[in-house]
Amino acid sequence: MKKSQSIPWRIGIVLVICLMTMMIISFFYTPFGPNEMNTGSRLEAPSFSHPFGTDNFGRDILSRVMQGAQTAFLIGTSSVFIGLMFGFILGASAGYFGGWVDEIIMRFIDAMLAFPGILLAIMLISVFEPGLKNTIIAIGIMSVPGFTRIIRSSFIQYKTYDFVKASVAKGAGALRIIYHHILPNAFSPILVAATLNFSGAILGESGLSYLGLGVQPPDPSWGRMLKEAQPFIVTAPWYVIIVGVIITMMVLGFNLLGDGIRDKQDTKA
Repeated sequence: MKKSQSIPWRIGIVLVICLMTMMIISFFYTPFGPNEMNTGSRLEAPSFSHPFGTDNFGRDILSRVMQGAQTAFLIGTSSVFIGLMFGFILGASAGYFGGWVDEIIMRFIDAMLAFPGILLAIMLISVFEPGLKNTIIAIGIMSVPGFTRIIRSSFIQYKTYDFVKASVAKGAGALRIIYHHILPNAFSPILVAATLNFSGAILGESGLSYLGLGVQPPDPSWGRMLKEAQPFIVTAPWYVIIVGVIITMMVLGFNLLGDGIRDKQDTKA
């Protein structure tokens, strides 16, 4: 990787590590209780006692941002796992077996893509009920088509290679070829897709929570905090700015990380 290409990669790593460190610390310590209200200190500007200020209920914004990081990483990790798990099953089956299997799976994926992802998530949550679990499921389902297409492309590419044909000639079964021969070679594009989908999951959760369909109060969520801060954008601008910057850091960090992994792989190729 060239030095000019490694700079965004390093910035991404630093941003992700900083946010992960904040999330880990929040399990053991926050300056105040995230839901601890103090009406006497409503909308206080950032100060020594409240570095990020307080919200409209007098709650410490730093403490809520720290605990909100738990929600963000949980939703990002869980939704990517769901999307990757189903995307791998569908994509690997379509790419390796081809024929009518590929045709059925890809028509199903096309049907899913006919709905914009965020609208599909909104529909799923509206049918059931808003909350953390349903938000994770909805965002995970939203990411299945993207994973399926990437994994399918990788399997179509690698199944024509000589080492795969040699394994088939030796009598290796389909599962062995998929997991021991094709998957290790397709790992890099899958990792890039997972990294980029993580940032997409954070944006999806923020958007759903902003609309009141994601994580429900009193649990801290960056998207919900952004919604709560909107009426006070003039009187307490730090509230909107701080939460917006945190969301931007998370999304930018994982995007740069994914781009760095892709550039590194392209350089090796």
